[in-house]
Order: sequence, then C-alpha cells, then structure tokens
Amino acid sequence: MTVQAYSEPSTPHQPSRKQLWKAAIKLPMYTVAIMPILLGSAIATFTTGQLHAGILTLFLVGAIAIIAWLNLTNDVFDADTGIDVNKAHSVVNLTGNRSLVFWIANGFLALGVGSILAIALLQQDWTVLGIILACCFLGYTYQGPPFRFGYLGLGEPICFVTFGPMAVVAAYYSQTQAWPAIDSPTLWAGSIFMGITTSLILLCSHFHQVADDLRAGKRSPVARLGTGRSAQLLPWLCGVALGPIAWGIAIQELPLWSLLVGLSLPIAVKLCRHVLADHDQPDRVSNCKFIAVKWHFWSGLLLSISCFLGAWWPVVLP
Repeated sequence: MTVQAYSEPSTPHQPSRKQLWKAAIKLPMYTVAIMPILLGSAIATFTTGQLHAGILTLFLVGAIAIIAWLNLTNDVFDADTGIDVNKAHSVVNLTGNRSLVFWIANGFLALGVGSILAIALLQQDWTVLGIILACCFLGYTYQGPPFRFGYLGLGEPICFVTFGPMAVVAAYYSQTQAWPAIDSPTLWAGSIFMGITTSLILLCSHFHQVADDLRAGKRSPVARLGTGRSAQLLPWLCGVALGPIAWGIAIQELPLWSLLVGLSLPIAVKLCRHVLADHDQPDRVSNCKFIAVKWHFWSGLLLSISCFLGAWWPVVLP
C-alpha cells in the first residue's frame, strides 16, 4: 500500500520536514523501553548485591528495538484507520509508503526478539523470552487488527501491565534467574510506580487529539471523560504513582536513597499545572506528553540509582 507522502512547504507556522522527522522518530519516547529494564535490574541488584552488565546491555538493546517496532506499527495501523490523516509527523505520511514502514518495523521486532533470545540461550532459560513475547503480543493488541484495544480506551491498562509488572519482573528475572516473592514490597512498589508513570505518557498524548480520536471512533480515556475531568485526574494519578515509593521507604523495603525520587517532583507539578491550564487548547497542550516523558525518565532513573546505591552504599537511619 502506498500513500501520498507529506511534503508541503515549510512556513513560519508549519514545521520543516526535518522537524517533522524529528517528531516522527520520537527519540525521547525510547526512555519507556530503558527505564523498566534498568529499574528491574536495579531492584535485583539491591536484593542480591550483584549486577550482570552484559545481560542488562542485551536486554536494553532488545527493549529499544521492540519499542521502535511498536512505534512504527502504531503509525501503520493508525494510517489504516485514517486517524492520522492530520498527523504530519506520522512516518507513513512522511514516507508515503505504508508497506516499507511495516517491514522496517518487523525488522526491529526481529532484532529485539533476537536480543532477548540471546539472553535465553546464554542462560539456558526461556522464561524471560516468554514474558517479553507476551509483552509484544499485548503491545500489538493496542493498535493492531483485529483487536485495536486502544480504540476501546484500554491502551493505558495495557501500558501499565506491560511496562510495569511484566517488564520489571522480566528484568529482575534476567539478573537473578529466580522469581521474586509474590509479596515482595520492593518489586511491587517499583512495578506500580513504573507502570503508572509510563501510562501517564500515553494518557497525556490524547489531550491534543480528542477531535481526531472521536472522528475515527477511538474512545481514549480523555475522549470518554473530556479534557477537563482528565486534567483534574492527573494530579491524583501522580500521587498514586508516588504512594508505593513512600510506602516502600517507610517499611524499609526500599533504600533510604529512594528519597532522591523527590527531586523529580517539580516536573510532575509542572505537568499537572500545564495540563490543568491548557487542557482544552490542543496547540498549547500538545507538548504535555514530553513533560510526562521527562518525569518518567528522571523519576525512574533516580529510583534505579537509589537501588544501586542501596546495594553498594547502604544508608540507614540511626
């Protein structure tokens, strides 16, 4: 299938083609692949005192490639439904070649699964590969036919499960080759936090495109609730995300270093204030997902660093 490539001339009010490609590549979004793997590995290190750097590297390569597959196929499937007709930075719209984008995406999937397969072969254990294949399937159901669960407003729950508990547990297992205790406060606190902060990125991506979503029959949470109520919900979700971290510190199941996550709070506050002020102005609120990405990155990085420090340089209250 070939579509007409987006090639309108640049104007003072319209991004250049270079800017469109930069937006299409979505480079900041790849932190959603890195953070759960880093955090799961950090929690494993905090628990065992050991880090297998080679396994972590292979896992990060695989996760980044799988996210590239997910981003490209989402553009392909959105092009099929027409929801991206006004999205100039869609890769399909920029190239004008839906089939090419689809097969490049599949190449990234092969690379990603191959990297995880290498971990399985090195460890002679197929558990991590099984978890990641399940994550890939759930990721496909978000936009892929015949499921298209994202159009039913189920994208955020799928995002929470795959980038939270499943990815964090997979990374933990890759380091320890052992299942964490089902009642592990450390792992659950990190998984819930990571799942919610990742889901917030997807939630924030809907505020500026409600009209297009409704036109294409996509009932995202923001389309269902309206931008005003969704904006009011955002501070509560940020608070719920931080709750497990505070709880983990209080019961001494997370290292005291985890207080460093508080350094990311100004970003969360900025996100909530921005969306509350501009939720009904698409041009102004369209950047809120990148603020959400920034909070996800820094909070996840600080929590991961805290777990590494807790393993190698523990600090306890007198």
